[in-house]
Formats: sequence, structure tokens, C-alpha cells
Amino acid sequence: MPFGARFCLVIWAFLALCPSVFAQEAPQTVAYLAGSERNSALTSHMMNLLTDALGDDAEIRRFQPGQTSQSDGSVIITLGPEAFTLVRQESRTAPILALLVDEPFIAGYAERSAGDIGAVLYNSPLIRQAMAGKVILPHATRVAMLATPESVELYEALTPRLPELGMEGRVFIVSDNDDLIPALVRALEYGDFLLAATDSTIYNPRTIKHILLTTYRRSRIVIGPSQAYVKAGSLASTYVPLRTTAESAAQQLAVFHQTGRFPPPVYPDEFQLEINDQVARSLNIPLPPREELRATIASRLSNSTEGAHE
Repeated sequence: MPFGARFCLVIWAFLALCPSVFAQEAPQTVAYLAGSERNSALTSHMMNLLTDALGDDAEIRRFQPGQTSQSDGSVIITLGPEAFTLVRQESRTAPILALLVDEPFIAGYAERSAGDIGAVLYNSPLIRQAMAGKVILPHATRVAMLATPESVELYEALTPRLPELGMEGRVFIVSDNDDLIPALVRALEYGDFLLAATDSTIYNPRTIKHILLTTYRRSRIVIGPSQAYVKAGSLASTYVPLRTTAESAAQQLAVFHQTGRFPPPVYPDEFQLEINDQVARSLNIPLPPREELRATIASRLSNSTEGAHE
């Protein structure tokens, strides 16, 4: 064998045996997690879920006060409104991916700092909640909603889409605290069910008992606003599991790493359905298995969305 050929063979064998000598490792993205001081268990759980979702694409470290002053361009992931607010107060320029926040809270920040602030929304889109009500009550044709003059815009995007589901809707305005129950009674006389948005001025620990009692005395149900309210007495609500939130966060971080910008806040496509079986039994509402209901909601919503874009 000629010397040149032997030399090339030796070099090829060396490269095959020792690829790490010449290979360049891709730089690993570092993200900092700012969690809840009041709920360290949640922070630790999300840390593990994010680590699993990101794999080798990024390293997650705990955020410490003053972290943004390092100016290394690393993304800060925040859990909940309080953590987001604290990080935002510390730096107006640090890129932030907000988790466990709802759209009314984060929308303004994301709009004013387009690309620098992203979010995976934890609350369900109202069209999904309305579809849940329709699947649970197939004969429902009217959706009632409550809002204050300041929060009525929460339902603006939903109302025109209700005909896609074979329903119509109306928002009843609560002008002050004394008007809550009278407005609720008017809403229940109109609607087949009450659809609740994430609106703390209407739905909060002080009011929810009165709303639920008044609703069920009139043989109506409440859909939403969240998984926690189902435990309190709402019949059902769709919600996004934490693992799905972490997986969606990994996708948002990948986009940021590639483009240097976050897309607008997103609702994850995957969701689960929480049902209060005791309420369903007391109102004599027969329900199929939870997963069957969830699959029906997803299928019908997908068909409705496709039809709207044809």
C-alpha cells in the first residue's frame, strides 16, 4: 500500500477513535427559574419538569435576586404573577418567559415588550370552556356571562365565535357589589349555563359561595373559571397540566434561542378536564367518562376551528 494511502488510513482511524478531540460541543443555553417563595414544592416540581422537557438543550438554574444585573442575556422563567413582577421590577430588559399567569395579567407586558416577554398561559381559552359546556349539556343554546364594566372585554373575542358551537351568548354587567346577585339571576334566566372567565372581581373567595348557591338553586351549572373552582363547586373546567406547561415552555425557549424573540403568549393545545361528580349527580346530569368528554371537546373544537378558517 502506498505511503499516502497508509497515512490517510491512519488519520481516518484516529478520527474514528477520538472524535471528541475535534468535535465542538454546542453551547448549552442557561435559563434561570424564579419561583414562588411561598410554595417551594411547586418551584422544585417545575424545576424537575422543565429539566425533563428541555433535556440537553438547556440548563435550568435557580434565580437569585440581582441575577439580571449580570447582563448575560439568559432567559428568566417566572412562576406566577408575583415572581414575574419581582423580576420585571429588577430589570426592564431581561428576557422573561412567564408561566402560570393568565392572559389579562400578561397581555399588556407582552404587547409593550414584544419579543422580550413570552408566556405559556395557564388558564383555558374561553372558547374551549364554552365547548366543554356544550358537550356536557348538548341541548344548550345560550351562554350567560358576568362581568364588570372594566372586565367585559374578557368576553369580546368569544361572543362572535359562539355560533360556531351552535350557541349564542350575552354578558350581564355587574355595576357594583350589591348588583352581583341581581345580575346573576338575570343571567341565569337567560343562559343554559354560566361561563366564568378568570375575573377576580367577579369570581373570588368572597363571592363564589353565593354565586354557586344561587346558580344551583335555579338548576344551572357553572363552567370554569379554573380547576380550583371545580373543587369549590363549579361543575367542570378544562385546564393545562404542569407537565404540558413545561413542554410548551421548552418550545418557547427553542424559538427564542433560534430567533432572539418570543412569540406572543400561547395556550397549549393539550389540556385535561376536571369535573365535580358530586355536583353532576345532585343536578342529575349523566356524564360519560372524563377522558371521553375531553376527547370530544378537543375533536369538536378542532373541527370548529378548521371550519372557521375555510
